[in-house]
Amino acid sequence: MNPKPANIARSAATIGATTMVSRLLGFLRDVMMASALGTGPIADAFFVAFRFPNMFRSIFAEGAFNAAFVPLFSKRLEGEGRAAARRFAEDAMSVLLVALLILTIAAELAMPWIMLAFAPGFAEDPAKFDLAVQLTRIAFPYLLFISLTALQAAILNSLGRFFPGAAAPVMLNVTLIGAILFLIPLTDNPGVALSWGVAAAGVVQFAWLAISLWRAGFVLRLRVPKLTPDVRRLFRLGVPGVIAGGITQVNLTIGTIIASLQAGAVSWLYYADRIYQLPLAVIGIAIGIVLLPDLSRRLRAGDGAGAANAQNRAIEFGMLLTVPAAVGIGMLAFDIIGVLFERGAFTAADTQATALALIVYAAGLPAFVLIKIFQPAYFAREDTQTPLRFAAVSIIVNIAASIVLFQFIGYVGIAVGTVLSAWTNVGQLSFRLWRRGEFAADAALARALPLIVMAAAGMGAALWFGRDALEAPLAAALPVALATLLGLIMGGILVYFFLCQITGAARLSDLRRAFRRG
Repeated sequence: MNPKPANIARSAATIGATTMVSRLLGFLRDVMMASALGTGPIADAFFVAFRFPNMFRSIFAEGAFNAAFVPLFSKRLEGEGRAAARRFAEDAMSVLLVALLILTIAAELAMPWIMLAFAPGFAEDPAKFDLAVQLTRIAFPYLLFISLTALQAAILNSLGRFFPGAAAPVMLNVTLIGAILFLIPLTDNPGVALSWGVAAAGVVQFAWLAISLWRAGFVLRLRVPKLTPDVRRLFRLGVPGVIAGGITQVNLTIGTIIASLQAGAVSWLYYADRIYQLPLAVIGIAIGIVLLPDLSRRLRAGDGAGAANAQNRAIEFGMLLTVPAAVGIGMLAFDIIGVLFERGAFTAADTQATALALIVYAAGLPAFVLIKIFQPAYFAREDTQTPLRFAAVSIIVNIAASIVLFQFIGYVGIAVGTVLSAWTNVGQLSFRLWRRGEFAADAALARALPLIVMAAAGMGAALWFGRDALEAPLAAALPVALATLLGLIMGGILVYFFLCQITGAARLSDLRRAFRRG
């Protein structure tokens, strides 16, 4: 039986809640990593090594692979049935596996030259450079397994089963926490232990999705690799889709390259990235994953009005949650970093440096989410070339701004470049959709957005005064500081939704209806 159109709010909430569990485990993992690694040369080497598989995890597992695969798979599932859809998935998996094996072997052999490109600043410290090469070689096979995992998750998403794919990152965090607890004590270098943990996590995630497919009655078998016309079209659409869908990660990688020229900067940007990635994953990525198959089905059925309404409601729902998250992160950046990370080898100076980057990233959070909402409108129409061109422009903006600003404000300029790039991408995506007559803000969205901003500004003022009043407990021992920070965050959430209720930005009855209807 073919899946029904998704209830975007409810399905996104399922993914978001699962992602929240994963990210909370990720924060626990990062707290433990910060204590074990600090921000020294081992930490810098590991985070560069981790950037490779983590970048591909974010690009593939968080929706970019779906850009090409889901519309083609859904077409076969609904037009030709499950057998044709399974055959297409098996052909795609076989060719993808061969390509990934070749890429992995080539990368392992060429890793010293790749490292010169991705972390040129490490070349000045031969010990750090050699360690980064070693750790990246250990962790790199994760790419192979997470790419196959992404294909499995895309199938399940097309079948309307969003939970297994959303839960896969939990396996990564659990495996890395296990490496911290059990492998690090057995080694002289904590970076080596964590790198082996990354590689093992890829196998665990692949097994989890394979079991989920089996439970869905959709077991994939390996076939002799053949470049069938469908597979050729998949890769023709997929390469630009992956680049466009992973623009945020590409920009972060560019930032890592430039940051390697300043001691400690790679680690400061990494920890700041970890904080703002939580609302991005819970809100933007979750909505994007649900929106793509929903738009694909509506457009294939000729329901242009329904597709436009789904796009507007996705933006409204996304901004309802993202704008206050950005304001809250900006207001509480120093306290968030200090409470979560400032212990062991992570010093007060590291807190100050990381928080400055986090404040800048917060200004780009709505843009990061809007990219995830606008891109499915292109992907559902099997147009991956246009987002690719826009992504290329955004990368140029990021490189230029980061290099120029790095000369004046150091690593903070890299964060500014990333944010400018994101807003540039949003402007391009939305304007082209409007020009093509495929998107226009309806009356409900035009009314809601200013009210959302007003409510978020009021919440920000409340957090400002609340933080000032609670300065002493925020600086106390960890249990007291953590409880105070959580209380402040919950208070801000209550203030925000109270202001949304009285301004009409969003009422409880509207939210209940959104979760009930498709």
